[in-house]
Amino acid sequence: MAARNPLLAAPPYQVEQALKTLGANLRTARLRRNLSIEDIAAKIGVGRHVVADAEKGKPSTGIAIYAGLLWAFGLTEQLARIADPDADEEGRLLAKRSERVHARSAKALDNDF
Repeated sequence: MAARNPLLAAPPYQVEQALKTLGANLRTARLRRNLSIEDIAAKIGVGRHVVADAEKGKPSTGIAIYAGLLWAFGLTEQLARIADPDADEEGRLLAKRSERVHARSAKALDNDF
């Protein structure tokens, strides 16, 4: 059966690599804590295959699973830094380019109430 979402079937290379890296990092975190897939799956309330898919970086794995794994490892502060506007250099440059240079001219005061 074909994936309904083309992003799941054939994600851009950078997305695929980022997910694989995230999965590998989560696997390392689990192993460093000496936890089995079953242990961590039970902690976040999912099946072992869901954790295994996340560790493989499968595009179909939901963000809630990744967030749950980060929580289980005590790494939720890292999730809060994803897409941090302060770290978005391109976005800041684009915003700065469209900033107003001058304030709107003041309207004359009207005494007509």
